Amino acid sequence: MLKIKNENSNIGFALMAIKTEQFAIFEENYASKKETGLTTEIQFKIDQKNSQIGVFLTLEFFQMKKVFIKIQVSCHFKIIEESWICFANENESKIIVPKEFLAHLAVITVGTTRGILFSKTEGTLFSKYIVPTINVTEMVKQDAIFDLPEIEVNGQPTTDHRQKI
Repeated sequence: MLKIKNENSNIGFALMAIKTEQFAIFEENYASKKETGLTTEIQFKIDQKNSQIGVFLTLEFFQMKKVFIKIQVSCHFKIIEESWICFANENESKIIVPKEFLAHLAVITVGTTRGILFSKTEGTLFSKYIVPTINVTEMVKQDAIFDLPEIEVNGQPTTDHRQKI
């Protein structure tokens, strides 16, 4: 359970799943003596029906504008019902998730991604590329607001809503 600063509520959650969504090494784009850069992208998705939040982290190591390692990992968190209800606004057309909680989930996802990347590159020349510490509070600067319009796909309502931060 996470207590959100400046609020009197605790958010109960559990890590339900971890997925390596993408992983690739492009050896042809790598040169051992070139300067290396890293781009990061974080995306949050919700599954309203199952009271879940997915955190998708994409990292790309690059040299001379060419990606040589790409990894995307998602962590899926089940939010306890009482906490999920607190995210719903009064007319229930939006879910609002506090930025402090999102940052906490992002920290877990960054650490998970670091371990997966190391595991996948262990014993190779790419194992020296470790995910650095990332200040997720700089990435997650605002609460996530998910609109919940009634959308139908093949006659069925869908609840996959996304927000990139």
